[in-house]
Amino acid sequence: MNVAAPRLSSQFASQAERQTRVDLAALYRCFAHFGWTDLIYTHLTARVPGEDGTYLINPYGLRFEEITASNLIKVDFDGNVLTGEHPYNEAGHLIHTAVLKARPEINFVVHSHTRAGMAVAAMKAGLLPLSQHAMVVVDQIAYHPYQDVTGADDECDLLAGDLGDKYLMILQNHGLLACGRSAAEAFYYHYYLEMACKVQVDVMSSGAEMIVPPPKAVRPVAAWGDPGDRVRGEREWSSLLRLLDGKDPSFRT
Repeated sequence: MNVAAPRLSSQFASQAERQTRVDLAALYRCFAHFGWTDLIYTHLTARVPGEDGTYLINPYGLRFEEITASNLIKVDFDGNVLTGEHPYNEAGHLIHTAVLKARPEINFVVHSHTRAGMAVAAMKAGLLPLSQHAMVVVDQIAYHPYQDVTGADDECDLLAGDLGDKYLMILQNHGLLACGRSAAEAFYYHYYLEMACKVQVDVMSSGAEMIVPPPKAVRPVAAWGDPGDRVRGEREWSSLLRLLDGKDPSFRT
């Protein structure tokens, strides 16, 4: 059954901005659906198309289930709120602007504090290629040592430098970060990394002897997971939008 979705307010003159708002709100609802939230913490952002140095982020204090296209706030890279009536998370502003400034091709950035992601972030070995999900993303992962982003003056530059040209980062003792050229791509890479972390924690917790495949077995899967010129995750994203519309299409408003 097709569910008629509410329309976003026409107050946003740009159709591109309206679509970006819907996509980002959908990402927030997906994170809620998959259990990737941390109360009101963590943050997902989107670059505002056609504008220099502005992005969209959640109103700090709302649950991810409450996020809609219209209540997202617009902030510039200097931290000024341009539209919206809520504050933003300072750590979110610093982390996300560091990525958006350094990577002009990236339009969406997501950050999570999932239990499995934080567990692997505390492992010295990092992510191991124990599953096919891990093999897909293993070559896309950068690592960044822990610092308090709100208290270390050089943290933003260091984070952007460590990310380099990768699409994923394990923030040691902290959590996960994924980025993409589209909302679909950011979700895609976060999903695979989160699943890989869950499998790794399960395997290591079992106490069974691990099978670590040889590099020659991992290499072609990792190559398949490389973003290249194609934007990943579009087919999966369409199915997720149908899921969200069936549950609660208010994210579009």
